[in-house]
Amino acid sequence: MNDQILTLKEVATYLKLAEKTAYRLASEGRLPGFKVGGSWRFKLEDIQAWIEEQKAKVC
Repeated sequence: MNDQILTLKEVATYLKLAEKTAYRLASEGRLPGFKVGGSWRFKLEDIQAWIEEQKAKVC
């Protein structure tokens, strides 16, 4: 099993966003994530796929 799971802080750093922005995007369902015990978690491969989708929308 090689799925890397990121915390909200880690995904904010990865995307170079403020934690509040990452939280808002996740809460609105615009950033792919899930909650574990009330805390947001993100699969790295889902975030990478989301980035590619965002890039495709711009082109």
